Amino acid sequence: MASSRSALHPTDDVLPVKFDSTSNGEFIPPELSPRENMINDMAREAMQRQSRRLGMDRRTFLYSSCAVATTLLTANQVNATHNISGGFFSLAADAASEPEAASRLHGDEFIFDIQGHFVDPNGRWLNGLPASATPFAGLPNASCDLADMPGDRSYLNCLGPEQFVKDVFVDSDTSMMVLSFVPSRREAEPLTIEEADATRHIIDSMEGDHRLLLHGRVNPNQDGDLQGMDELAEKWHVSAWKTYTQWGPEGKGFYLDDDVGLAFIEKARALGVKNICIHKGIPFGPRSYEHSLCTDIGRVAKRYPDVNFIIYHSGFDPQIEETEFAEGAGKAGIDSLVQSMLDNDVAPNSNVYAELGSTWRFVMRHPEQAAHLIGKLVKYIGEDNVLWGTDSIWYGSPQDQMQAFRVFQISEQFQEKYAYREMTDELRRKIFGLNATKPYAISADEVLRFMQHDKVAQMKQQHQHSPHFRTYGPKTRREFLNLKKWEQV
Repeated sequence: MASSRSALHPTDDVLPVKFDSTSNGEFIPPELSPRENMINDMAREAMQRQSRRLGMDRRTFLYSSCAVATTLLTANQVNATHNISGGFFSLAADAASEPEAASRLHGDEFIFDIQGHFVDPNGRWLNGLPASATPFAGLPNASCDLADMPGDRSYLNCLGPEQFVKDVFVDSDTSMMVLSFVPSRREAEPLTIEEADATRHIIDSMEGDHRLLLHGRVNPNQDGDLQGMDELAEKWHVSAWKTYTQWGPEGKGFYLDDDVGLAFIEKARALGVKNICIHKGIPFGPRSYEHSLCTDIGRVAKRYPDVNFIIYHSGFDPQIEETEFAEGAGKAGIDSLVQSMLDNDVAPNSNVYAELGSTWRFVMRHPEQAAHLIGKLVKYIGEDNVLWGTDSIWYGSPQDQMQAFRVFQISEQFQEKYAYREMTDELRRKIFGLNATKPYAISADEVLRFMQHDKVAQMKQQHQHSPHFRTYGPKTRREFLNLKKWEQV
């Protein structure tokens, strides 16, 4: 897998934990608050102090677990001065300088990321891009540097399959991933099933055929998608379906229990692929907003107990502050999913699953919201039904998301007040990967046995100290709007 190693070296402004404004392209990048900017500024200063104290150059220190601990401990310090008490990163103070104290950031968990993305940098979808579709900035690799000229698309190499393999499987602790899709017209897919399968073969060629599963994209409210499900199941052997209820070719979404949705579910059952992954929350602006809510989830989960409904983003809405659940309040976000479960008597740990892609990444810089969000999901969706996802490659390597989650803790105050669970190592192991083995019907032990010796593991060993700590998604409103032009085909 070719890569320009020297071009991936971090610059002085990066941190090993990315508390930044990057979006996955589905929501406007948030403007960082003074508190978040303070965390980043103080963490950079602390990195300089710690590297000098330990006699290291900054780059060498940046690759260490102590650098990760420095960033997270700085976040704790700043959050405490802002009276944020609901959640924190549980690390000893000397973890910033003592590798043994920072060892909690490492783990041997089975990590099954059920939401990964990339695009084909040479795909047929590029043929329809308008001339006004300009790239957005901020990408590090010399092979995908951005040109100033409108219409230059060379940076798409950063979002392609080889960089995906490196960021996800070499520069992070990810064991397995499900490759997912974005909503699109059939003729304008940024990633086709053929291109996704080709990447699966890249993994296979490294003796890693156990590492990557595929979704089949289905937008049942456009012609051809329901009919195409047969080929996705029989030829491409997809492990689940991915749909977006608020998307439609004319801007109109659907409910899972209207005629369109029911036809989709019945077809999935008939084909024997009973994992249905539904994007809920992270609405596409005002367009079909009602279909981004989770009100239909409980209804179909009760009607089809033999189908697994996996809720991508868990209904999270970046515009809604996550607080304690208020029954009957009609609140969007995670509460929309919880309310639908209660309204339809769907018990925790049944056939509704909550996925954390972009959701955890967004709230890990808001520890009080993070405590409410994880606390509610474990309480109402079930400790066996919260699933790990990162929405990578938009956020670069997901390693920092894992490290932050490994040490995140809900405060005793919130545990007592809201009846939230303590974040134990056992619970984290479940969320990181063991929970997803149930709907995907895989054996974690078998996968781990194979992955210990495959070529992916060998590459990880050879390149374990060369992450780039960059993200690829839009970071400003302007970049976000430019990206939207790429989708207007």
